[in-house]
Amino acid sequence: MPPVPVLCYHRIGGPLELGVTRVGRSIFARQMSALARDGWRTLSLPEFATVRTTHDARRTFLLTFDDGYASLAEHAYPILADLGFTATTFLITDYVGKTNDWDVRYTWSRLPHLTWRQIEQWRARGFHFASHGATHRRLTWLAGEEVATELRRSREQLVERLGPDAGTAIAYPFGAVDQRVMEFARAAGYDLGFAGVNGNSDRLHLSRVPVYTWDVGSVPFGLRHDTLGVLGRVVAHAANRCAIGTSIMQLAKQRTSPRPESIAGAVSTRA
Repeated sequence: MPPVPVLCYHRIGGPLELGVTRVGRSIFARQMSALARDGWRTLSLPEFATVRTTHDARRTFLLTFDDGYASLAEHAYPILADLGFTATTFLITDYVGKTNDWDVRYTWSRLPHLTWRQIEQWRARGFHFASHGATHRRLTWLAGEEVATELRRSREQLVERLGPDAGTAIAYPFGAVDQRVMEFARAAGYDLGFAGVNGNSDRLHLSRVPVYTWDVGSVPFGLRHDTLGVLGRVVAHAANRCAIGTSIMQLAKQRTSPRPESIAGAVSTRA
């Protein structure tokens, strides 16, 4: 059985940005509606995690969101609920209920994240939530103790607020992972780890295809098996690699100021 595809969105709707991760609400609604009409269905995170022998992998996928922006509750979750779809959102746990001060500024105003109350409300409706780290730092650049703290603190926060099943999966910030980070993730108690386009079959190094602003077709590149789908995945991988620029700017800010600052003209390709 072929691997179940995993899509990764970030922001749906809301203010325009100087980056590439925002997907318009109408585009998202059109994509999800088209997939539903074509017989696709979404897997819950627990379904994805089990041995997949009871469903048709050709028409199932795992739908994920990174960062946990508050706009999801307005522009994405209601659309999915109406279609009978579900999704897993990877949360930056230290920033739940706060604004995205962890990031370089790529919109005029800072963007709010989901609150714990919103998360609990949507979890009660069949949506799932997991870890995107405590502060969205590039784990491969951190010393071992810092990696362990980022992974452990995030998982502990999720388990405390949402229960044990919220501590099973991690989406590595920027998709950055190596063998050392995988070992820390395993030691922290994670069973699943999601990387970038070029993941592998290891449960702690799984592949996801980001959906960026140019992915406007009714079927996102990550679910296509034609030439356009292959090309789209290559471009998505290249864009994800460019996120290293965001990591460098984050690091520079941490070293020069305790407060996030606006960086004019910064183009964000967060993951």
